[in-house]
Amino acid sequence: MSDAPINHAIDQEVQAISEQLSGLKAELEKAIVGQSDVIEHTLIALIAGGHVLIEGVPGLGKTLLVRALAKAFQGKFGRVQFTPDLMPSDVTGHSMYQMETQTFKVRKGPVFTNLLLADEINRAPAKTQAALLEVMQEYQVTIDGASFEVPTPFMVLATQNPIEQEGTYPLPEAELDRFLMKLKIDFPELEHEQDIVRQVTDPQGAKVDYLTRINTMTTPEQVQHWQQIAWQILADDEVIAYAVRIVRSTREWPGIARGAGPRGSINLIRAAKVRAMMAGRSFIIPDDVKKLAPAVLRHRLLLSAEMEIEGVDVDTVLDRLLEETGAPRQ
Repeated sequence: MSDAPINHAIDQEVQAISEQLSGLKAELEKAIVGQSDVIEHTLIALIAGGHVLIEGVPGLGKTLLVRALAKAFQGKFGRVQFTPDLMPSDVTGHSMYQMETQTFKVRKGPVFTNLLLADEINRAPAKTQAALLEVMQEYQVTIDGASFEVPTPFMVLATQNPIEQEGTYPLPEAELDRFLMKLKIDFPELEHEQDIVRQVTDPQGAKVDYLTRINTMTTPEQVQHWQQIAWQILADDEVIAYAVRIVRSTREWPGIARGAGPRGSINLIRAAKVRAMMAGRSFIIPDDVKKLAPAVLRHRLLLSAEMEIEGVDVDTVLDRLLEETGAPRQ
């Protein structure tokens, strides 16, 4: 690969944004202990204008992460608890007939916010999950034939219980493809878990809300500005070709029944641009693509029945694929 290009017009601004994002990440880590990678990936998705699917057992801080992020940038926060009897209109809103005026009035649902927490999304049937399809793609909601835009920035953070748990439904393929990333929250390391228990059970702080530790660091308008700058991060043709090779390999790799489509390649580059900006660079490098590939691609792949019987998971397959897909020389 040729020497990395430098976008001099935005280079200084990228450096400043990198410092601001480091401060924002550090602020979130005050409340979310031991989940540094999850916080970083969530910030990348927000600035890339994407949505995040978070998988993990209850009690690992998924809801706290969303609430802390909303406070950190003064964003509006909405929450929908997905249940088997939830209706699509409970998410998007509906029109109500007003007897006194004899007219219909639109009552907007919780989706009209900056950060929407779709909690336990796979406990609702497919028709209710599908209520999010339009807003995740078009950033608008259609109610009785009229379209209403949601506030910007807008991001869906959906939490999902492991699919083998009782009472869960698989997410429709079209909905999965609209998530920029799928993140996994694992149990914290020993020292982090000890720190969490110590803080929560401390007599001086047992009744203190973790969110009180979070200071507001920026505004929705500033986040939108970061999104605009991220689009200007340069992507070398060889790095783009590398991302496309990775995605195309998923369609041919042994053990993968269904690979990722072109949206996977597009989202890899979108996310890589933000990662580069967070690192203070005005250009992406192959390592940006490689580091983000598991999060961007894991929910777009379907393993063969043989692989599942053998107990092989998607991340293991992706690790092998990335090892054997040659990256351009930096």
